[in-house]
Amino acid sequence: MVVNTSPLPSSTSSQCYSAQLNRSLPARSPSIFFYRTPNNLGFFNEGPRLVSSRSQALDSGFGDLSPDSSSGDGVGSKGCFDWNSTEATAGSSSVSSSSSPASAIDFLTLCHRLKSTKRKGWINHGIKGPESIADHMYRMALMALIVGDLPGVNRERCIKIAIVHDIAEAIVGDITPSDGVPKEEKSRRERAALNDMCRVLGGGMRAEEIKALWAEYENNSSLEANLVKDFDKVEMILQALEYETEHGKVLDEFFLSTAGKFQTEIGKSWAAEIISRRNMGSSSPIRHI
Repeated sequence: MVVNTSPLPSSTSSQCYSAQLNRSLPARSPSIFFYRTPNNLGFFNEGPRLVSSRSQALDSGFGDLSPDSSSGDGVGSKGCFDWNSTEATAGSSSVSSSSSPASAIDFLTLCHRLKSTKRKGWINHGIKGPESIADHMYRMALMALIVGDLPGVNRERCIKIAIVHDIAEAIVGDITPSDGVPKEEKSRRERAALNDMCRVLGGGMRAEEIKALWAEYENNSSLEANLVKDFDKVEMILQALEYETEHGKVLDEFFLSTAGKFQTEIGKSWAAEIISRRNMGSSSPIRHI
């Protein structure tokens, strides 16, 4: 494929980029994923599991955006940044500790299942087009974002926990109480899946952080985990109220299963607001717009 651009106005930056875009790029094949069907991991009931992949790199010329020699300060003679300069490579040691581009994209591709897998509780109750696992986690993260400051609670950590707490479901799926899987077995399956996902990511600091955040939530071992556990229940009953309104269903089960189980004052007050709206027959979030 040949990418051509017409000459841009004679600014320094436009000259730099147009010079680099007037060249041929090699044909690229999509990433090739290798799968194996699990034989000794019975909990992979959704089909084959991704274990590795190969990505084709861009040709080496793409990394140099400077058509001229560097002036020594990381900027070429026409003002283009020189990625080979001392300034550009000063942080290379920290960058090398992160996942490779191939591992990062493999991990994110695996996480696509969180977007495509629907929450089973809603499916079991006949909800058409229900939310995905990722939908659920996203609104939980929003809850952590908008909650007021609380003594001893790190909001940023709450956001991270919300994002990763169900991440293993990309492999094991959404295991619900109706599946009859004991809590300990569910935890074991999810931990094994999480370890697999972190291996796909390539290990390292970010993978260890994901494991630590997941374990903190799983063990309910911090104030942040307490709060996010409550957000998990709040999000579920809010979604239940919305589905009751949209589909004309009665979803008492979700409200009964969470009653009296909130650990924080925030969780209790938000749940009370949802239940109050349910009793009034309204879930409208746009009363003041």
